[in-house]
Amino acid sequence: MKRIALGLIYVVFMLLFVACSEEPETDKGGGASEKEEVSVLVSGLNSPWDIEVSQDTFYISERDGSIASWTEEGSLERVSVKTEKEITQIGEGGLLGLKLTPEFEDNKLAYAYHTYEEEQEVYNRVILIEKKEDQWEEVSAVLEEIPGAQFHNGGRLELATDGSLFVTTGDALNQSLAQNLDSLAGKILRMNPDGSVPEDNPYKDSYVFSYGHRNPQGLAWTENGELYASEHGPDNRDEINVIQPGRNYGWPLIVGDEEKEDMITPLYQTGNDTWAPSGVAIYRDKLFIAALRGTAVRTLSLEGDNPEVVTEQFGRVRDVEVVNDSLYFITNNTDGRGTPDEEDDRLVRYSPN
Repeated sequence: MKRIALGLIYVVFMLLFVACSEEPETDKGGGASEKEEVSVLVSGLNSPWDIEVSQDTFYISERDGSIASWTEEGSLERVSVKTEKEITQIGEGGLLGLKLTPEFEDNKLAYAYHTYEEEQEVYNRVILIEKKEDQWEEVSAVLEEIPGAQFHNGGRLELATDGSLFVTTGDALNQSLAQNLDSLAGKILRMNPDGSVPEDNPYKDSYVFSYGHRNPQGLAWTENGELYASEHGPDNRDEINVIQPGRNYGWPLIVGDEEKEDMITPLYQTGNDTWAPSGVAIYRDKLFIAALRGTAVRTLSLEGDNPEVVTEQFGRVRDVEVVNDSLYFITNNTDGRGTPDEEDDRLVRYSPN
């Protein structure tokens, strides 16, 4: 009996030893577990800004005035964008937002947002471009003379389900413009695809959809039509807002969770932390956020809580895009503010279970 008891004790001890010796499940990149795949698909991008996808081809705008394209079966290709007004890569400016038209496979048309100089002033413009065999060419100007500067140019383009084109603009380093309804700066704009003002915009004969923004750089809609936007704060207090037509989001009169009558406080603000949120995407009932100074892909619930890090191993992240059941993002370490290595910048795929 003593031998049996000693044998049982030995078996129990060995089971406990093995259990305690197993390595716990680790995180990849500060958030993605081993059950989730993070794969680098492309390297060697030049200050990329926006991801667009048509069928199996990725199109990525680069601030120097190029659009890079890639498919899993092919190699990275890069062609220039020929515009009527020269693309100016200054500070945070250059070729920024890119949005393919819904009929892109047939008409090869897309919208682009770029910085330019005219009479010693810096502006931004929205143009319609067409993909040719060896370059992209401007077809027409959609909206021009959006105030620009070395910093705070906005630049995101997105199409709503009703076909209207949304454009984010920064305050162009002139804070007062964000509160000026006669200025296109510091706003989220809404227009018809041909550049005309929609009749149901909140202000008559005005592109302004919302105002009081410092430097909004991300837009995404839920299936129910709620519009979320990311916005850079002053060194900290970056914001995630739910955008309502005609409303004032406070900059520069209120910041972070400060309050003022008839002004909207953010759904979420980063407090003393700095994310510098750029592109956003809604995926699996969460908001996925590309963070530049926060050097990560981050998530936030649609209610504005439970912030988490998905991966933080790639440095500055500029944009995120959902394709099928995977999330894709681009790094932005070659934009002059990061610390690039020989593989930067990169297109990365994140595939959760």
